[in-house]
Amino acid sequence: MIHGWTAAQVRAAEQPHLDAGEPLMQRASAGLALEVEALLRRSGRWPAPVVLLVGSGSNGGDALFAGAALADRGCPVTVVPTGSRLHEPGLAAARASGVVVDDVRGWSTAEEAGAGLRRTGAAVVLDGLLGTGTSADPALRGAARDVVAALLPWTTGPDAPFVVAVDLPSGVGPDDGAVPDPTVLPADLTVTFGAHKAGLLIEPAASLAGEVVLVDIGLLADLADVPPAVSVQDRAS
Repeated sequence: MIHGWTAAQVRAAEQPHLDAGEPLMQRASAGLALEVEALLRRSGRWPAPVVLLVGSGSNGGDALFAGAALADRGCPVTVVPTGSRLHEPGLAAARASGVVVDDVRGWSTAEEAGAGLRRTGAAVVLDGLLGTGTSADPALRGAARDVVAALLPWTTGPDAPFVVAVDLPSGVGPDDGAVPDPTVLPADLTVTFGAHKAGLLIEPAASLAGEVVLVDIGLLADLADVPPAVSVQDRAS
């Protein structure tokens, strides 16, 4: 069985580790970078250009640190920032590794997004827009929604880049799997951290998550005695 916990349950499990100064984000981003590398190696395209869609929250920080690691390993990396601010240590690490920060205004229409993908040669689009700390309505808004809407026509077909979701696809409910707005990038791979989020196991979000890989950042022992919000049969078993 695969067990899924709510965002609140996962945050409660994280807090003692954060209080102790454990580098949870670094563990998460390192695992994310390794999974992106593995995906590209399986496709025979390693190293290859990566585009990061980065919001203001912790998922954006995870994406930025992972982008820095991928850049250090030879991948050209471009950031498309959609938030009013970015995770400062993650942005500093990305810039130090030679990551290019683009202007979000150049990715706001389908024509511009297609041109951006061709210009960067993106083999992977990393969705780090929103995470589990979003409001009760997880629907994308503003620049983030504009960019996703613009990219959607380019995410299917033989030449489409892989879409990798950071923790969960942006725009889905982390607890209930709700998709209040269909403007969501369907992921080929979701790299989730610490524990499976319940929403990843519930339709309709489950169908948008693609393959789900869990990166252990040290929370599983804390959650062992916490009743999961949902449990489903492991399709691989």
